[in-house]
Amino acid sequence: MAYALLADLIVIVHLLYIGFVIGGELFVLVGVPLGWGWIRNPVFRILHLLAIVLVAVDSLVGVLCPLTAWEQALRRRAGQAVEEDISFVARLVREAMYNEFPEWVFAAVYVAFALMVIATFVLVPPRWRRPTAD
Repeated sequence: MAYALLADLIVIVHLLYIGFVIGGELFVLVGVPLGWGWIRNPVFRILHLLAIVLVAVDSLVGVLCPLTAWEQALRRRAGQAVEEDISFVARLVREAMYNEFPEWVFAAVYVAFALMVIATFVLVPPRWRRPTAD
């Protein structure tokens, strides 16, 4: 039971990761015309950039997402079939995240999105704080 619950939590973390990547870009794009200063926060922008670049690189080299691998391992330890015997919440979240497309489609989307985030990073750069003179 504990392994199944942990697997469900991994699915939720995975969904939050996706939300951060997509939502982060949307916030930047909407925040520019609205003058939201926080969208230029360097920590947020670097973490956001790294999050999508990691996904794009993993997809290009054919590496299974670590969160997916971890979830599958936990499901096996719980005695669940990786795609079948999962809770309602986990199934619902997985349905929202996974579609039946060839891997190359996902890789192309990830790389295109990463390129958009990189372009946004360059065109709307983070605001680095300058040291103040004493």
